[in-house]
Amino acid sequence: MFRHSSNASETWKNLPWKKFQKDLFRLQKRVFKAIQAGDKRKAMSLQRLILKSTAARMLAIRQVTQLNAGKRTAGIDGKASLSHEERLNLSEETRTRSSNWKHQKLREIPIPKKDGTTRFLKVPTIGDRAWQCLVKLALEPAHEATFHARSYGFRTGRSAHNAQKHLFDNLHSRVNGIEKRVIELDIEKCFDRISHKSIMERLIAPTGIKLGIFRCLKAGVNPEFPEQGTPQGGVVSPLLANIALNGIEEIHNSVRYADDMVIILKPKDDAITILEQIYQFLAERGMKVSEKKTKLTATKDGFDFLGWHFKVQNNGKFRCVPSVDNYKAFRQKVKNIVNNSNIGATTKAEKLAPVVRGWRNYHRYCKMSGSRFSLYHTQNRAFKVFNKESGQDYYSSKKLLEKAFPPVPYSENKHINVKGNKSPYDGDTAYWSKRNSKLYYGETSKALIRQNHKCASCGLKFIGEERINLHHIDGNHANWKKSNLEAIHESCHDYKHMSKSES
Repeated sequence: MFRHSSNASETWKNLPWKKFQKDLFRLQKRVFKAIQAGDKRKAMSLQRLILKSTAARMLAIRQVTQLNAGKRTAGIDGKASLSHEERLNLSEETRTRSSNWKHQKLREIPIPKKDGTTRFLKVPTIGDRAWQCLVKLALEPAHEATFHARSYGFRTGRSAHNAQKHLFDNLHSRVNGIEKRVIELDIEKCFDRISHKSIMERLIAPTGIKLGIFRCLKAGVNPEFPEQGTPQGGVVSPLLANIALNGIEEIHNSVRYADDMVIILKPKDDAITILEQIYQFLAERGMKVSEKKTKLTATKDGFDFLGWHFKVQNNGKFRCVPSVDNYKAFRQKVKNIVNNSNIGATTKAEKLAPVVRGWRNYHRYCKMSGSRFSLYHTQNRAFKVFNKESGQDYYSSKKLLEKAFPPVPYSENKHINVKGNKSPYDGDTAYWSKRNSKLYYGETSKALIRQNHKCASCGLKFIGEERINLHHIDGNHANWKKSNLEAIHESCHDYKHMSKSES
């Protein structure tokens, strides 16, 4: 328990974060190994320790209030952020109530879908998100020891690029991909239909966590289906969906990313028999296949998956490019920024850079040659707009264009997949720190190699999901000298700039 100083900001900033991370990881590693050894009693005893751990509590609160993408989204209580003092108070609340947590109702945010329908994002309060994150820290290592190797969505150490690589490995010319077919499987309203019973039966957790998860599920329930659904928007919801769907990969050679799935068929495989097994698997968990969206496709006809279009060409070569819908959505984002008359060219370039870099980075293992994917026409349009802005001559417009459209190297189908059932909780920090470092390029990559894949601020290896930031030591973002650059955790970067970004 911490004494709150008069300066809550200093108290929060000066907490022993490095020690917290080490203490939590030590417990998580022991949970993972206990499940691998078949000792559930020991694993649940360790999970109770995590639930009571000061390190886990503080890291969970920091995650939901400082690091998560939706950290500024308010729940039903209207709170979109917490002061440092409120974070310390929340820590005390979770300490006393963690084993008997009661969820508040959820705030529903309508999200329009491509087919014209609407889904609802159900957002918990910050306090409920912190508890869910705390519980996730205890649940995840236990279930990571049981998850199938071909499940890639919402798992630490895995990404959509793993799924992309699996498809390449199974459809390229050397394995006669041209003769194969795929089942594009769509689970109807997956998150809304998962049976609560199926989740609770498969949950590896002590009673206190199970009770809190049950209350969490009931807080987001649809009155029409009182025994089904996990609320989209909850921190722990993707993990619960993975727990319910785990094992579906064993039915046939397939790749799954959360509720998106592609099943790979050889010429002699019977699609009807495989689908019948899928139907039965899902029915046991309260779900069913969408007849309208599920289809059997020849690989040479091509199919979309996770924002990519996969196709085996007539010459047998496998190709992966950004899908039409993905490309259109990206172009629209760029247009909205370029055509915004309320901001100047410099601001437009600053807003475009992360959008372009993110898109190119996601597609860096695709075939990205040609004017369409090199963004030649998009850049040309942006240049004309920059050139028209008052005070912008040709050379300054050219510089802004280079800033707005940062290059990202691509290497078609060169992603290296995770080895078998390896997990960040297995304790192999050398493997995971090097692997995570390879996800970065340019100056960040060079800094990581110089630092031996350790954070220049806290000294810990980069083994978790937390993003790596490139920090300019002197604060001058125009100074790109090697001696002025260091790679650090996003949270470490946040603390270095706390005096400017937070009160």
